[in-house]
Amino acid sequence: MRRRWAVTASASWWGTACELHASASAAYTPPCHSPGTGGRGTESGPMTAPVRQETRNYNASVPSADDLVRLHLSESPYGASPAAVAAVTGELERINRYPAPGREGLVQALARHWELPEEHIAVANGSDELVLATALTLGDPGSPGLVTAGTFPGYLAALERIGRGAVQVPLAGSGTDTAAFADRLPGCGIGYVCNPHNPCGSALTHDELHRLVAAARDSGTPLVFDEAYHEFGPPAQPQARTHLREDTPVLALRTFSKAYGLAALRIGYALGPADLIAEVRRTLTVLPFSVNRAAQAAALAALDDQEFLGSVRRDSAARRQWFCAELERRGYRYLPSVTNFVAVEVAASAEAQDVLARDHGILVRDTGMFGFPGHLRVSLGSVEELRGFLDALDRVTAGSR
Repeated sequence: MRRRWAVTASASWWGTACELHASASAAYTPPCHSPGTGGRGTESGPMTAPVRQETRNYNASVPSADDLVRLHLSESPYGASPAAVAAVTGELERINRYPAPGREGLVQALARHWELPEEHIAVANGSDELVLATALTLGDPGSPGLVTAGTFPGYLAALERIGRGAVQVPLAGSGTDTAAFADRLPGCGIGYVCNPHNPCGSALTHDELHRLVAAARDSGTPLVFDEAYHEFGPPAQPQARTHLREDTPVLALRTFSKAYGLAALRIGYALGPADLIAEVRRTLTVLPFSVNRAAQAAALAALDDQEFLGSVRRDSAARRQWFCAELERRGYRYLPSVTNFVAVEVAASAEAQDVLARDHGILVRDTGMFGFPGHLRVSLGSVEELRGFLDALDRVTAGSR
């Protein structure tokens, strides 16, 4: 097995910012410079920054979003554990104090929760920071990353912004083409797989997950599984945790934003082999205080309240079942989901998103911004919010179904 795990050196109504790059990009090659200049210019010329491909914002702010029905960001309608809220309140008396840069308390709690040594865990400012940190840190920096088309755009955005570039593997229907992805992984520097898939809502089978893990192990190419929505699935749903071994360059990313309801606090973590996690931690030290006191305290309390998490899981499953039944009753097609959102088939999805926001005050996601047009990703909000969405969608699509 080749060990090349770590880098050797340490459209819408609110604007067009949500567009994605539609094609794969090549790995970035820095401009030539004289030896010893470090890319910072020469005695006869000015310092110049490397020119990188433009990175577009896929989460542009929505004016007055808090005054609208928010079914666009997969937020939890159940809030957070009362214990987590109390923990945040307690930290307000210490907001003049910097947070623990090592996040030791939460790392220790996660180690007990997952029955892993502490050195297998890295805590960061949400999954987004971990995506960027792994892209900066792991694998062969001279080879592009590997992602699937039609998925969460953060992986592609990070890889392109830092100059690695990415190759995109087309989806197989509404899920990851694991055979094609496994075939391409050895030729890339790092891979990212969203499981469960965003925005489709599907999850990998045991065999599909094993195929990808085997490709990472055999090639030595780090493979990152983004499992932000895993807590919403059934208990037996396959997860990367069962494949975390020292000889396998596989990481799992988890977040407290979704099922735990701490989206505003921005906190998540990575599980993986100790040597890879050590490299990620070194990169995270560049921003030592990125995980604030309130976030660390809330996550610690939320993790300890598994009863609350269980109720969120049960209520979300029941809400999903009810919503899908309503879609069928009204004649809509949708993609099966194990998450807290459902992708509803709407041919003119971009236009429908805009009209729902402008005329009905309802925010949903056009999956075209993920490179998977023709659906609206709808968060499983309250029953009242979902009824309002369905009634509005009936009016928006009248005569077109």
